[in-house]
Amino acid sequence: MTFLENLVSDKQLNGLRRKRSQIYIFDKFEPELQAKREGEGWEFDKALKSYIRMKKVKPLDEQFEDEVWSLFASLGFQYMNSNRHFKIQYGPEGTGTTKQIDVFAVDEETILFIECKCAQSGKKGDFKKEIESISGIRSGLFAEARKHFPNRKVKYILATKNYEVPNNDRVRMKELEIQHFDEYAIRYFTELTKHLGECARFQLLGNLFQGQKINAMENKIPAIEGKMGGYTYYSFSIEPEKLLKIAYVLHRNEANSDLMPTYQRIIKKSRLKEIQKFVNGGGFFPNSLIISIDNNGKKPQFDLSSLQVDTSISRIGILHLPQLYRSAYIIDGQHRLYGYADSKYVGTNSIPVVAFINIAKEKQVELFMEINENQKSVSKNLQNTLNADLLWTSDDWNERRRALRLNIAQRLGEVQSSPLFERIIIGENETSSSCCITIDTIEKALKSTKFLSRYTKGNIIVENGTYDKGDNDATRNILMPFIIQCFNYFKYNIPEEWEKGDNAKGVLAINNSVHALIRVFNDIVNHLITLKKINPKSDSPNDVANEVEYYLAPLVNFFNTITEEDRKEIRTNYGSGGKTKVWRLFEKIIAEAREDFQPEGLAQWIRDNTKQYNVASLQIIHDLEQVIKQDFAIRLEKKYGAKWLTAGLPPKVYKQANNIMGKLNYDNSVNGVNKTVNIWDCVTIGNCKDIAIFGPNWTELFEATYTKPNQLRLPGGKTAKTEWISKLATIASNNSANYSISEEEYLFLKTLHEWLIE
Repeated sequence: MTFLENLVSDKQLNGLRRKRSQIYIFDKFEPELQAKREGEGWEFDKALKSYIRMKKVKPLDEQFEDEVWSLFASLGFQYMNSNRHFKIQYGPEGTGTTKQIDVFAVDEETILFIECKCAQSGKKGDFKKEIESISGIRSGLFAEARKHFPNRKVKYILATKNYEVPNNDRVRMKELEIQHFDEYAIRYFTELTKHLGECARFQLLGNLFQGQKINAMENKIPAIEGKMGGYTYYSFSIEPEKLLKIAYVLHRNEANSDLMPTYQRIIKKSRLKEIQKFVNGGGFFPNSLIISIDNNGKKPQFDLSSLQVDTSISRIGILHLPQLYRSAYIIDGQHRLYGYADSKYVGTNSIPVVAFINIAKEKQVELFMEINENQKSVSKNLQNTLNADLLWTSDDWNERRRALRLNIAQRLGEVQSSPLFERIIIGENETSSSCCITIDTIEKALKSTKFLSRYTKGNIIVENGTYDKGDNDATRNILMPFIIQCFNYFKYNIPEEWEKGDNAKGVLAINNSVHALIRVFNDIVNHLITLKKINPKSDSPNDVANEVEYYLAPLVNFFNTITEEDRKEIRTNYGSGGKTKVWRLFEKIIAEAREDFQPEGLAQWIRDNTKQYNVASLQIIHDLEQVIKQDFAIRLEKKYGAKWLTAGLPPKVYKQANNIMGKLNYDNSVNGVNKTVNIWDCVTIGNCKDIAIFGPNWTELFEATYTKPNQLRLPGGKTAKTEWISKLATIASNNSANYSISEEEYLFLKTLHEWLIE
């Protein structure tokens, strides 16, 4: 007897899948046993002719095992174990050395062994014995399976649920080529299967066997070699089932078990179904898929045909595709390819393809944008998605950090444990009062912090990040939990304000505040590092966040007692300058309550943004405008006489002032105001610069008086020497009720006053 007798396939497999996908065990009993069975945990389900059917929730370990089994059945594996008592021999025949296998799955190219481990709740795992056991018997198991299913790749998977797998166990599994799937990875592939159907199996196999050869794959294909945009490309037709084996859409990395939303942004399930229906009805797509073939930096083998066209730069021949999993990245045409996956023509139709070779990941994004530019605008969010994906392993380490910032921004909106879950606008999500925070806001806030390292163009480190462990995955694993706990502090302490989002004048879970809070988290971390209270790279994220919360408490008090004026101040500061203002405001609130907290630049910002210089500056501006305009008028009239306005003013200035004069005089007349405005009244202080440098005015009238004493030898001539007038005009025009004149601007105005008036 061999293990083959305990395998199921086809209809048997589908029937068993329906049974194992349920969380209940069903059984029938005599009616008189109902009370006894209820005491044993059974529930009544329905009455039969002579029996009653009862049900009981499966034990958690059995539920998890069935969940994993059902996943691989849904992925389209041809043969699977029929029950939980499936065993395979791993020692010499007759020795009786067998191993019970929880899930056993076989398709035409692979064999998978899956061992399931499930705990009742979060538990620290120690899988040293299991890993050593798997390592010792694996070769025997693989050899026995290959006797009956030859020429297949084999993989052993350890699937865990509710376990915290130690890092040393993860490293050991990687060294021994044992794949680890936690419950999040299982959930990810389950959702992916619902989304992509059986062709999700190709994504799974690509993840398990990336870079490994696909056995018995026919890889020779007629093609045309050409040149375009400085790149060599190959044009050919291929059956979808062949391309599906080597194709992939996302550059899947470790610890990214929640990438399902990213697939949903790039591939729409509704479109897949439409395309499958279209194809099965005899439809076809004449336009080419665009792919990038990863050939490990090598030129592909291309056997030239004996017949060529001498006058053509294109050549015909036989292209040898790489026989490797995950070697063809789909730049454009994902829906056409995956729409074929479950169609009846997947092996009998051919689709046109244009294949570039070894294109850099950054160029793949650029090419995607260019292809889609004239079809449908590529959203900023999709650009961010692709950049987070493709730049993850960029040769430019600053680009890698950009990918990490984008990835964190997206995950904060996609991971259910995040307080910003479904609050960030991702992909095709519509903006709402609760979902109102942009990925850009978070990415730019993170870029403004010292969390991540910065590098020169040559990848030489210039600033060490406080959370940067030199690797994107390792850095994210400590930075993201810290950020989540910090935001949770506000969510749990100010729940009503948090839930408002952008509704009802909400001021907490909106772009300005989220940007400011991330920067404040950074300020506090830097302060605590200076005090030698934390080490973010070695301390747990929770411990660091707990230390930070002491400094966040004043902000919680502020939001709990916020005034309408403060609400308006936070909500109506727009652009990058507005976000900076909100960030400094939050710093100021903390500093007032925690005297030891004085982040760099805050004191200067307070001096520049509390309007303490506004009153004095307003008077100086008024005095300067009066003196300068009066002096300009006297000098111009003295030189040009009665026609001084037309002769001394540039035509553009005269026309502008004349138009303003006409409007003001008209309004005065309509409103019964007995006042006549003249052209000179409508000349601004900014216009005075244009007048000063017009024609011979500068050298003949103004240079001696209006060149600042310390700028007599300033290069740049009259334009440079009158730049101070432009600066004065800018300050004067910004002197609104909400504008705060900075200390530097006040000192500048004071210098002018001393020079021109005092």
